[in-house]
Amino acid sequence: MLIAALLIAAAAPEEPPITVKGYPWAPFISPMGEPFRRRTPDESPISRWFTQADRNRDGVLTADEMQADADRFFARLDSNHDGQIDPQEIKAYEWEIAPDVQVNSDWKKPRGEVAAKLEPTDDHLPDDIERKRHDWSDGYRPDGLQGAARYGLLNMPQPVVSADADFNRLVTLAEFRDAASTRFKLLDAQGQGRITLAELETRLPVRPKGKHPKPTKKDEPDNRIGQSLPKGD
Repeated sequence: MLIAALLIAAAAPEEPPITVKGYPWAPFISPMGEPFRRRTPDESPISRWFTQADRNRDGVLTADEMQADADRFFARLDSNHDGQIDPQEIKAYEWEIAPDVQVNSDWKKPRGEVAAKLEPTDDHLPDDIERKRHDWSDGYRPDGLQGAARYGLLNMPQPVVSADADFNRLVTLAEFRDAASTRFKLLDAQGQGRITLAELETRLPVRPKGKHPKPTKKDEPDNRIGQSLPKGD
């Protein structure tokens, strides 16, 4: 029995390895989750996506054009061409195509932007772990936007998984198309059935800026929200 088990294990096909790809600057992530990165320092990634999606080049994006763009990206994600995006393909999306959507990934500086140097202060945090947890020097806030929402037009940390309407861990083409239709309506705030690039650019998140927060001293009242409790009560 042991030999038979070993033979079966040896005969089983191995899953292809997943490679995590890192990128040195932040992308634009389209409403359906496709990343677009600067090829030159002055290029606008959102403009490149818009031009690609605007098939008739009339300067506006329609629901049909966004639908067609979603179909194209779905075909790229559906690597085994079975009409659905399965967990392995979602993993490939998160690790290979758009690692930026991983919820715990840090903000990435745009190309050519130098990280601000932290100035030394008298106050210090007890250890490196605590310092890292509170480090806002790169503009990342743990309580702020997460995943793809930091680089896109909608507050959706994982745009591909968000299309899974029945929560069965599979995204079908019909679900992806329904998601594209819904997201177009969210972006078309005026209900005109057409969106310009200028309108979309106003929806891009503003990357937060900030320095390392000053730690609260021991026994110091926390007055950030409301009033501290009276002593002795």
